[in-house]
Amino acid sequence: MRRVLTTLMILLVVLVAGLSALVLLVNPNDFRAYMVRQVEARSGYALKLDGPLRWHVWPQLSILSGRMSLTAPGASAPLIAADNMRLDVALIPLLSHQLQVNQVMLKGAVIQLTPQSEAVRNVDAPVAPRENTLPDKAEDTGWSFDIGRLKVADSVLVFQHEDDEQVTVRNLNLQMEQDEHHKGTVEFSARVNRNQRDLTLSFHADVDASDYPHLLSTHIQQLSWQLTGADLPTQGITGKGDLQAQWQEEHKKLELNKLNLQANDSTLAGQASVILSNEPQWNIDLQFDKLNLENLLPAQAAVSTADREATQQGQKQPKQTRPVISSNLNQPDYNGLRGFDADILLKANSVRWRGMDFTQVSSQMSNANGLLTITELSGKMGQGHLSLPGTLDVRKATAQAAFQPRLDNIEIGTILKAFDYPISLTGSLTMAGDFAGSKIDAEAFRRSWQGDAHIDMRNTRMEGLNFQQLVQQAVERSSNVKVEDNFDNATRLDSFVTDLSLNNGQLALENMQGSSPMLTLEGKGTLDLVKETADTRFKIRVLEGWLGEGKLIDFLKETPIPLNVYGNWQALHYSLQVDQLLRKHLQDEAKRRLGDWAEKNKDSKNSKDVKKLLDKL
Repeated sequence: MRRVLTTLMILLVVLVAGLSALVLLVNPNDFRAYMVRQVEARSGYALKLDGPLRWHVWPQLSILSGRMSLTAPGASAPLIAADNMRLDVALIPLLSHQLQVNQVMLKGAVIQLTPQSEAVRNVDAPVAPRENTLPDKAEDTGWSFDIGRLKVADSVLVFQHEDDEQVTVRNLNLQMEQDEHHKGTVEFSARVNRNQRDLTLSFHADVDASDYPHLLSTHIQQLSWQLTGADLPTQGITGKGDLQAQWQEEHKKLELNKLNLQANDSTLAGQASVILSNEPQWNIDLQFDKLNLENLLPAQAAVSTADREATQQGQKQPKQTRPVISSNLNQPDYNGLRGFDADILLKANSVRWRGMDFTQVSSQMSNANGLLTITELSGKMGQGHLSLPGTLDVRKATAQAAFQPRLDNIEIGTILKAFDYPISLTGSLTMAGDFAGSKIDAEAFRRSWQGDAHIDMRNTRMEGLNFQQLVQQAVERSSNVKVEDNFDNATRLDSFVTDLSLNNGQLALENMQGSSPMLTLEGKGTLDLVKETADTRFKIRVLEGWLGEGKLIDFLKETPIPLNVYGNWQALHYSLQVDQLLRKHLQDEAKRRLGDWAEKNKDSKNSKDVKKLLDKL
C-alpha cells in the first residue's frame, strides 16, 4: 500500500511539474494575434483584446483576458463587449501547438443586437455561393484552435429592430455547446422589464446549424415563462410548452411548427410563419382546446361574475388605470396592425370571456397593412349561435371599425351582465345589425358608436315592473272592477320585436311590439347608454287577470292604456292615464245610453232637449 501511495505521489508531482513547466514555457499572448486573425478570416468580425493574456490553472486550465469586444464589419458599435473573458483550453493539444478551446465564458457582457451593431455590407462585395460557410478545422501548420462551448453569465442583451424602441434583457445566462457537425444545445434564461411588466423566460433547445446561415433549425423544449405587472391579471401569466422553429435565410422566412403552449389554464397548438420582407407576411393557424381570457386579460377588461355582482350591489368605485407610458402617447389606436400582412385562422373548443362561455369558436381574418378584415368570427353560446364579421381600418389617423353582428337564440341576460348594464332582462335574443365606430371596446360602444338593428326576442322577463299589475291596480283603485291577486314583480312576454338605432350613446327603439296570453303592448322610446336612463312610451292591453264579466272589462281588454316608463334604469318611474281613460269611457257610455233613450222617445219634448245636450258634448 505504501508503494502505491508513493507511486501516485510521484505521478502527481510529475503532472504538476509538467503543467507548471508548460504554463511557464507557453506564453498565452502568442495566441492573441492568431485568434484575432482567425476570427476575422472566418467571420469577418473584429476581435479586440485589451490588456495581457494570462494563465489560470485551477480548477480548469484557462486563459484570462481583460476587456474584450467583437465588432461586425462596418458597424459603429460592438456586437459584444465584456470586462473579462475566460477561455477554457485542453492541456494535451498544447503539446502539439494546438489551442483547443473547450469553452468561451463571458461574464457581465453587454450584447447589442441593434442597427448600430449590424454588419454593413459593401454593395460591390461578391455574394458567397450556397454552401456551408462554417469552416472545418483551420488548415495551418502553426497554431490552430476550435471552440466547442460558449457560456454567457449575468449579462445584458440590448435588442432593437430598426427604429423601434429598445428592449433590454437582463440577468442573461446562456450556455451553448456544439459538436463537429454543428449540432448543439442551448440553455437560456433571462428577465425582461418593460412598460411596467416583468417577464422571466427560460428554455432548453436542440439546434441544427449544419447548413447555417442558409438554414437554421431548433427544437425548443422546457420552455417556461412568467409575466407580471401592469395591464395583466393579478396573478400574472405563467406558461410552459415546446415548439419547433426553422429559419430560411434565402427566403427570410421563420417557421414555428408543432406549437404546444400553455398559459395559465389556456392551451394552444398549431403553427405560424412569417416572411421578413419590407412588409412582413404572417401566416397563422392556431387551435385552442381551452381559451380563458379572464385569466389572460387585465382584471378591468375581464371581470369575474362574482366581482361584477359585488360591484353592482355596492357603491361604484372609480376605475383605477395604470400610468400611461410616455413613449406611447402619440401612437394611434391599433398602430400594431400597420406595416404587415397576415392570414389568420383561429379555432377554439371553448372560450370564456367576461363571464360568458362560448364553444366551437372559429375565426378567419386577414390584415393588409392596417386593414383588418374579419371574414368569420362565430361560435355557440348556450343553445344559441352568434357571428360577428367586420372590418377594422387603421390606415388613416383615426381608426374605423364596422361590424355586422348576427345573433340567434342568445340569452340576453348573460350579455347585459357581461357588459355591466344594470337591466334585469332575460330572454332569447335574435338580432341582425350593422354598427360602426372608431374604437373597439365596451365603453366606446356606449358613447360613440352608430348603427341599426332589428331585434326579435322570445320568452322575455323584465324584473322590477309588472305592466299587467300596474294597469290592473290602477283600474281597481279608480273603479269597482276586481282583479286577480298577482305578486309577480316582472313583465313576461312570449314575443317581442323592435327596430333600434344607436347614435353616440342614444339608443332609439321604434315599432316595439310584444305579446303574451296576459297582455299585448306596442310603443317606442329611447335609452341613454351613458347616463343609464330611459324614456319609453307604451300602449298596454291587459287580456287576463280580470274578475267577472261586463262591458267595462270588455272595454279594458280591447283598449290600449298609455304607460310611460322613465328615469334611471335602477330606479324607474312610471305614469298611467287610467283615470282619464275611465272617465272618457263613462262619458261615452252615458252619451250612448242617452242617445238610445232619445231615439226611443223621439216624439217626447225631453228627447229634443237630450239631443241638444248631446250635440254640445
